[in-house]
Amino acid sequence: MKVARFYSPGDIRVEDAPEPSPGPGDVKIRVRNCSTCGTDVKISKFGHHHIRPPRVMGHEIAGEVVELGEGVTGWQPGDRVQVIAAIPDGTCEECRRGRMTVCPNQESMGYHYDGGFAEYTIVPAKVLAVDGLNRIPGGLGFAEASVAEPLACVLNGQELARIGKGDDVVIIGAGPIGCLHVRLARARGAARVFLADLNPDRLAMSAERVRPDAAIHGTDLIDQVLKLTDGRGADAIVTAAASGAAQEAALQMAARQGRVSFFGGLPKDNPVIACDSNLVHYRELTIVGANGSSPDHNKRALELIASDAVPVADLITHRLPLDDVLDGIATVAAGTAIKVTIEP
Repeated sequence: MKVARFYSPGDIRVEDAPEPSPGPGDVKIRVRNCSTCGTDVKISKFGHHHIRPPRVMGHEIAGEVVELGEGVTGWQPGDRVQVIAAIPDGTCEECRRGRMTVCPNQESMGYHYDGGFAEYTIVPAKVLAVDGLNRIPGGLGFAEASVAEPLACVLNGQELARIGKGDDVVIIGAGPIGCLHVRLARARGAARVFLADLNPDRLAMSAERVRPDAAIHGTDLIDQVLKLTDGRGADAIVTAAASGAAQEAALQMAARQGRVSFFGGLPKDNPVIACDSNLVHYRELTIVGANGSSPDHNKRALELIASDAVPVADLITHRLPLDDVLDGIATVAAGTAIKVTIEP
């Protein structure tokens, strides 16, 4: 079979590999779609401390069961499935408290285990142990189901930021995550959703599909948001971009008792921003992080897509074979696509 393996930064190879066999408790799937994201770009350029090469990349996985490992019940060949990316251990103190997104022993598909840029992959027993293998509802395509993983992360972020009915919401970053944030905020009852980006072409491409109440381009983001909200500011701001400047601006445009989600992490060599503590104090602002998703988030994200509460089909702008995975990652890096999916 063919796989796309990471060897080192700048060295990803599409090559032949033997088909894997499931061990006890594992499930072997035929990968139908594995979508790409900005993390794949970062891995391709810089690697990752959890990846010991060579490693098959890809963590937004959907496919069909082809073989069961010893002891696996409840599944059969032909079942259509979506796989979680982040794998909590399910037994630590955080997991027992229901905080699976911050499990200190978390592992991940495409990092600790071979991922979905392959014709076949093994879903580890650890995934099944935390109920992380999800049935794809009838009528939903594999490509759309693969988007459940990033939507699960978005769902976690919006729940932490308490985005809901009547809110004015600003999403900073018009990539695929930003688009999902716009659609989920609408599904959660937001009154108005504004989408902002410094890249006018990417903003226009995304705004054409998700139709925000306003598309904001330019460096005067704070002034534009205050103008749109009659000087009040936004109830919730999500920084869906790896930008310290965006995080600092988010605090300046928040309404009283506003919530700010630092959804996108910052570069490890420059993670510190300026925070006006008095602004947080007197406006009673809430700042929250967002770190991946839990198995339950994945399950609910799949339901949101299947019910069309959060449509994703039109966000998939590129479908590529596994041989072209490097072109797909380059397209994501260039910002000329919304969602790129690989079809092994």
